[in-house]
Amino acid sequence: MIRRIAVSAIAVIAVAALNAPGAAQAQADDRTVLSGVKELKVAFDIVEGDAKGLLNRLNVIDETRASLIKQGVTPQFVIAFRGPATKLVQTDMSKVKPEDRELAGKIAARIGELSKAPGVNGIEQCSVAIRQQETKAENVLPEIKVIGNSWISLMAYQSKGYAYIQP
Repeated sequence: MIRRIAVSAIAVIAVAALNAPGAAQAQADDRTVLSGVKELKVAFDIVEGDAKGLLNRLNVIDETRASLIKQGVTPQFVIAFRGPATKLVQTDMSKVKPEDRELAGKIAARIGELSKAPGVNGIEQCSVAIRQQETKAENVLPEIKVIGNSWISLMAYQSKGYAYIQP
């Protein structure tokens, strides 16, 4: 009985310690896996057509970039837009759902920030997706480079050592 109480007490103390303010942050680093890594090259394939979801993905990409830098690793990120995300990265709001227009402005601001951020090598928009989504290349946000075919681009980045992530 005493042993069971002692084990229960230890479990309660351990859970309380893990939930204490700052406890998660103290453990939240990637030192072990990043040991010996100086640079990480990643091509993000972004297709999210929901404004809230897209903004969240861009925020997490930026958080990841900043975290790598903080941990001494140089990020080399390319962000490629295609599919339904195409409508959310343009200046013409007529193709954007009315309920997503405010968030589209926040997406544009985030892309503007990312385009100037250390470790972001490029932001691209697929012209095949522009055609399929019935938008126009001239309406793509100015920070984004319109390319021919993002599948070709993503394959080329992978052949150059970039990891592929579709968040």
